[in-house]
Amino acid sequence: MELLKVLIVDDEPSNIQGLVRYIQWRELGYEEPQTGESGEEALDAIRQTAFDVLISDVAMPGMNGIELVARAKELLPRLQVLMISGYNEFEFVQDAIHVGAQGYVLKPLKLEEVSNRLTTMRETLENMRRLAEQTEDLKRKVSGSQRLVRERVLSDLLAGLVPGEDMEASWDGLMVLPAAVRELRLFVFSLDHFLSLKQRAEERVVLSALFRQTVDVALSGFGSVWLAQTSPDEIAALQLDPSAEDKARIEKQLRFVQVILQEQHDSTVTIGCSPTVSHWKELPDRYKEIRFRMAQARLIADGQIVRGETPDAGAFDDYRLREQWIPEAIRQMEGGDAAAVREKMNRVIDLLSGQPSFSYVQAIGMSFLSELIRTLRRGGEADQETNIVLWRQMLDCSSAEQIIEFLMECVDRYMTVEAQERMNQQRHLIRKVAAFIDERVQDNWTVKQLGERFNLNASYLSVLFKKEMGKTISEYVQETRIRQAKELLCDPSIKVYEVADRVGIQTSAYFTYLFKKLVGCTPQEYRDYR
Repeated sequence: MELLKVLIVDDEPSNIQGLVRYIQWRELGYEEPQTGESGEEALDAIRQTAFDVLISDVAMPGMNGIELVARAKELLPRLQVLMISGYNEFEFVQDAIHVGAQGYVLKPLKLEEVSNRLTTMRETLENMRRLAEQTEDLKRKVSGSQRLVRERVLSDLLAGLVPGEDMEASWDGLMVLPAAVRELRLFVFSLDHFLSLKQRAEERVVLSALFRQTVDVALSGFGSVWLAQTSPDEIAALQLDPSAEDKARIEKQLRFVQVILQEQHDSTVTIGCSPTVSHWKELPDRYKEIRFRMAQARLIADGQIVRGETPDAGAFDDYRLREQWIPEAIRQMEGGDAAAVREKMNRVIDLLSGQPSFSYVQAIGMSFLSELIRTLRRGGEADQETNIVLWRQMLDCSSAEQIIEFLMECVDRYMTVEAQERMNQQRHLIRKVAAFIDERVQDNWTVKQLGERFNLNASYLSVLFKKEMGKTISEYVQETRIRQAKELLCDPSIKVYEVADRVGIQTSAYFTYLFKKLVGCTPQEYRDYR
């Protein structure tokens, strides 16, 4: 086992010698430690040697331990850090963890505690090294398995996770994508009533594996077909630039899959065949469409082969409008995502613009307006009057173009007004939080406690505060304490340790450290200058 390198830094030589002499370094997997008596000396050593572990005192003249760790981590990101201090303050622990320390022990040191920490750090480093090796090995295996890579690419495409134009950049290094694709055909194989079958879990697992094996065998003779198992009961197959002969051959294999599953495993399979497309980015919509058609076909009978070219294409368009795009647009409006709303509304408009029936466009428009009013209204007489006006304006539209224009005006009006109102509400709320902190800076409020007081999730409060104030709650608390401390230091009758206590900092040691960090001088130096 390769021994790890450790550096001990403390301005008191007796502390260093105690650690060097009484810790069983080699038994713990470490070389004899190197030592330093200042942050500057330690930083020079770190520039020359790739240490694995740093043990540092917090309070040292010149560069203190927390400053040393912050700079050391920039040079050696994987460095494990154990901080040692005589100060039992939560603030020091917070700062030590913030700059990257993994452990914190207090003086007087207990050798068993230090040894346990060193053992944990060695195990962490070994796990990190092992994980890095396994990751590289996995990358090599994945890169060498084009089938696995193709399955991942197809799964991401169907889920809309990788836009077509970004595919090449996204998968660079793992596979070479076809330079130009003229024709793409999508097939979806789905076991009928897989979850409703009265089978044990083990039987479903076996059936799913046999299902995949059958599809694999059926399509194994097609070099231009990519497969992806999207769920235990569904497999998608993508055929790239098929020849006329391949088109005919794959049709026979579709029936082969159905026959084998029916005869050997007593299971029916519905297969969907989408219309051909010429671009990767069209695949997510074709995938949704063919699955919709398959669901409709199952209402009549199981085990069908469903063609994308079948009549009644308007049924899927209507389904997308009512069940997908309109609800999605409303949710995106609630979230204030203007770009996503614009993209979704462009789809709605494109679909409505191609409709020959005015009554259909009017029905969709009324459905959209109803959903908008139901979901986004805030109540009150003023809102009721606004709703009546909107309905009248909708009914006054005499053409599909007017309805589309009216809907876009409603969306734009909501996005503008609501965005401003939401921003004003958030700004007012965060200002209240900031004022609360200013008034009670002596108390140690956690973000969770602040969130509970203002009826907000702690994480959401943190995000809003940073967005509005340009700094985290912790940073704001520190700056507020130092700002008030500077005012108190102007009164020479208040001692420095009393100033620390009045602004909620438990010890003068941490107060001095934080003040120097934010102001550039110690509290006493600031007072003397003033």
